[in-house]
Amino acid sequence: MSSSMNLASAHGGEGDQLQVAWAAIRAGLRADVGTRTFDHWLKPVELVGYCDTDKAVRLSLPSDFMASWVSSHYTDRLTLAWRAMLPHVRAVRIETSSGKAVERYTAEAPVEEAAPAETSSPVSNQFDRRLTFDSFVTGAPNLVAFNAAKALAAGDKLSFSPLYVHSQTGLGKTHLLHAVGHEVLRNNPNARILYMSAERFMFDFVSAMRARDTFAFKARLRSADVLMIDDVQFIAGKESTQEEFLHTVDELMTGGRRLVISADRAPHALDGVEGRILSRLTQGLVADIAPADFTLRRAILGAKVSALGIVIAGEVLDLLAARIVSNIRELEGGLNRLVAYSQLHNRPIDEAFAEEVLAEMFRASRRRITIDEIQRRVSEHYRIRQAEMVSARRAREVARPRQVAMYLAKQLTPRSLPEIGRKFGGRDHTTVIHAIRQIERLRGIDSDIDTDVRTLMRDLEG
Repeated sequence: MSSSMNLASAHGGEGDQLQVAWAAIRAGLRADVGTRTFDHWLKPVELVGYCDTDKAVRLSLPSDFMASWVSSHYTDRLTLAWRAMLPHVRAVRIETSSGKAVERYTAEAPVEEAAPAETSSPVSNQFDRRLTFDSFVTGAPNLVAFNAAKALAAGDKLSFSPLYVHSQTGLGKTHLLHAVGHEVLRNNPNARILYMSAERFMFDFVSAMRARDTFAFKARLRSADVLMIDDVQFIAGKESTQEEFLHTVDELMTGGRRLVISADRAPHALDGVEGRILSRLTQGLVADIAPADFTLRRAILGAKVSALGIVIAGEVLDLLAARIVSNIRELEGGLNRLVAYSQLHNRPIDEAFAEEVLAEMFRASRRRITIDEIQRRVSEHYRIRQAEMVSARRAREVARPRQVAMYLAKQLTPRSLPEIGRKFGGRDHTTVIHAIRQIERLRGIDSDIDTDVRTLMRDLEG
């Protein structure tokens, strides 16, 4: 009997079981990550079959680029989802439609495969090789967290533990945890490092309780030189999990071990987490990562482009940095999508192409900007009184800034042309159309106007 099963050749029951599980997993992923992300990256994933030798589900994507991206970002989540649906599944293998396997990382070996604590060896490939301190782009919003993570990873005369890093989603917490892992192993290749999500901690603990073998679970965690728990907010409300987490933290802290904890909020905002745990989490250093400003977003895009070995015009990167302000993950996702679409459609990446491909992402990321705010910013930029925006004066030093403000109102707000006209002193919508067309024309022939518009757009959206 073959050790690898394709759906096309599967026995009816086996194939049906995989298909039913996959349908449920896809529905869960769509609900978890949102329709936009699911459609862009996960909808193209196809179920190929199951390999009995390594008990791995085989999934495929149409290109190396997409397969590598999904592998890096979703392997752990897909593995947990498959194991929850079909307990005999131990791994997920992602490949291209041609059958070529892609490189991936494993957040942690499954519990069933873990060796006893006293004989276990460190897993040197458990961290994404791209997520290092060298590849982490720093700026004012994340510098404290970055320096703290480097200090903890160095381990010399450590004055704090645990390190608690918190931020909104997609700003670099997980990157820092992987970077710590790489640095610790670089300094000490024999270090025992455990890195897992809080969901994985909970899953493994519950599995150990059901198997009546919590000793191996406890020994594995408490023998770690460095323990890193990502997204600790997920233990909120889970009393038995919190109790085990508390004992683990106490044991490691007493032994002088290093802990890194991440969450999407500050410790005091962790509703449903026991006070004793909060006390431990704040005993070391609490570092937050603030939302990236334009300067940091632009630097991150520049670094990403260099890493990909491609060339994209600075104007396009400026556009992405100005328009995608939600988080770094969305920003990099926008760039990845732009590159993928360019390769698939064999089109050059320019501003028009970016506007076309990322239109939905730009709309979703756009914060609410008012016409009053636009008028104020434009008036400050051109050093005129804001009252001139609604005045009847037609002098060039007033008319041109007013036209720029109308153009920006159309680009950055959902207001209709008549609504914009009313906000500019009751002007007719045809006046607004003329202003928009005039600025569009000038941007193509007047570099000063184009620079003014870019600067104002960046300031308003950043």
